[in-house]
Amino acid sequence: MTITKQEFARRRKQLMAMMEPNSIAILPAAPEKIRSRDTEYSYRQDSDFYYLSGFVEPEAVLVLLPGREHGEYVLFCREKDREKEVWHGYRTGPEAACKTFGADDAFPIDDIDDILPGLIEGRERIYYAMGRDADFDHQVMVWVNAIRARVRTGAIPPGELLDLDHTLHDMRLYKSAAEVRLLQRAGEISAAAHLRAMKACRPGRFEFQLEAEIQHEFAMNGARFPAYNTIVGGGANGCILHYVENSDELKDGDLVLIDAGCELEYYAADITRTFPVNGVFNPEQRQLYELTLKAQQAAIDKIKPGNHWNEPHEASIRVITEGLVELGLLLGDVDELIENEAYKEFYMHRIGHWLGIDVHDVGDYRVGGEWRVLEPGMCMTVEPGIYVAPDNAGVDAKWRGIGIRIEDDVIITKEGCDVLTSAVPKSIEAIEALMAEQLMAEQ
Repeated sequence: MTITKQEFARRRKQLMAMMEPNSIAILPAAPEKIRSRDTEYSYRQDSDFYYLSGFVEPEAVLVLLPGREHGEYVLFCREKDREKEVWHGYRTGPEAACKTFGADDAFPIDDIDDILPGLIEGRERIYYAMGRDADFDHQVMVWVNAIRARVRTGAIPPGELLDLDHTLHDMRLYKSAAEVRLLQRAGEISAAAHLRAMKACRPGRFEFQLEAEIQHEFAMNGARFPAYNTIVGGGANGCILHYVENSDELKDGDLVLIDAGCELEYYAADITRTFPVNGVFNPEQRQLYELTLKAQQAAIDKIKPGNHWNEPHEASIRVITEGLVELGLLLGDVDELIENEAYKEFYMHRIGHWLGIDVHDVGDYRVGGEWRVLEPGMCMTVEPGIYVAPDNAGVDAKWRGIGIRIEDDVIITKEGCDVLTSAVPKSIEAIEALMAEQLMAEQ
């Protein structure tokens, strides 16, 4: 299961068709990053670079030249080097880059200063994502200035620098059938990991032990890396939105919030489930959990073509505000509380985000100052939450330290939406039954 060479080619053709006449697009690969002395972090290609090429090596530059007689797709990459490959692994090399990755021309990256200015010269516009990499920003201007320095000899420098992100990221927002299949599979693997964590959970175990169960399930199914840092927050740690220490002991009577998703062939899943460490919700946990689940379903019901991006969020706000008033955690008129954003004391984030190659994927949420209208092929998360801070003196002590989030991934279809991550139970009855069954099996 992967993206084909033909699909990468279609993406490049589509992007070039949207570029202004007589232009050039330049994309650098992601730089390698140092972790500690003499070691690097595991390399991950820049998402835009991968989206257009499928090429996953560092020290590369992708160039698109619409209408170029000798080929529109040029790739600069590392040369073959047997000695370096012995130490650091296989290199594709320019010759194989054409055959394997569909480049019309490929050159050694060390020759880029001699070749790329000639490709830029005569082009009126450069499409480039300025501001991501200061060193490469400087290099682009060095190439442009080298052409400017030869104007008196007839050289023609580009006169305009255009932001590549706007056009390319709008393309990435609409998922192809192949992308949906990868997102679906990533969701299935991640769902299995959450099930494994639920079954492994016991009072006295540590957050990092559940994280290890999740990572094991990812890797055993071909997804070697998480799409983001896994969150395993027991008790009050579940009230910390981006808690990643995962170092505390799980205690009897607490909830544990797990936010985890794998990355498969560069495509991300993003799932959150909250469940009792001992397998049984207490009354306060049950009430807040049911309210969060009701808010999520209200949001999912609003996800369909023609509705705008903010409608699911608005639906979740109303359900949560009404519920918090009923439970006595908020006091006052529901409409006034919503207008004054009183709910943000307990629900401080938005309902979700785009999902794709990046876990917080690219794409505008507003177009022309208005919320974007949802369309088939868009993929997003739905993740309402309720968090009662442990030091919130404004509520009864029985509510304090309860943090709950429920998150699923959905793809928008012609009729509405499909939930890609529904294999993980989220009703109280299903969660308690699963954990009780596992406990019985071990006794």
